[in-house]
Amino acid sequence: MLDIRNLTVTFNDGRPGMAVRGIDLHMEAGDTLGLVGESGSGKTVTAHTIAGLIKRDYATVSGEVIFDGRDILKCTDDEMRLLQGKDIGMIFQEPMTSLDPLMKIGRQIEETLRLHCRFTAEERRNMVLEVMRLVGLPNPDLTYKKYPHQLSGGQRQRAMIAAAFITHPKLLILDEPTTALDVTVQAQIIELLKRLNEKCGVSLLFISHDLRVIKRVCKKVAVMYNGEIVEQGDTEQVFSDPRHEYTKELIAAVTARRRVNV
Repeated sequence: MLDIRNLTVTFNDGRPGMAVRGIDLHMEAGDTLGLVGESGSGKTVTAHTIAGLIKRDYATVSGEVIFDGRDILKCTDDEMRLLQGKDIGMIFQEPMTSLDPLMKIGRQIEETLRLHCRFTAEERRNMVLEVMRLVGLPNPDLTYKKYPHQLSGGQRQRAMIAAAFITHPKLLILDEPTTALDVTVQAQIIELLKRLNEKCGVSLLFISHDLRVIKRVCKKVAVMYNGEIVEQGDTEQVFSDPRHEYTKELIAAVTARRRVNV
């Protein structure tokens, strides 16, 4: 479903070195893959490249990103827009920066349907209400008419998930989607994402620096450091028997934080 081969990304603004250095990744349909690493490791650049969000005059990109048999690095802007939202969905860390504060929630969730599908206004509304129920938004008829500032942080993130999922994409890319949430809401969002994967078959590429979250969501993990993937494999295996020193340091840091919190 997704096959990344020798992906390299270099910014054109004079920054030294490469943001991503010849990485390889593979996902089958229905996979859950966690991409972990510290800030600046290249994981978000990788995610944005897959989603087609890296502008060609902003960075030099080489290699292959094969999605459903097509190299999206060779797609035109128009071809990429057909994939974005419909087959590839993206969910960001802070929904308030992604949601339009002047547009009601229902209309924002509906936007992708207006762009990619031919439904009547009534059909679109019914589909929005259905997906709002699916992601656990309360009182969908009422929430449909609310603005982002009238929702809690967890509800806004659920709205973002609804907007990304409404066209039933094959791949959801999640860039730190739970970092800004408190622990209780974070757990609820994690369970929602697992349910969408298990019951609806959507593949999840989950970007995070939090190994605990990755362990709860993802069956596979890839560890990034300085633009490279230094270790990847089954999540349980990598976390229980890490081979690379950087992976060992990440796990040790999580263990140390847990002791301090206790």
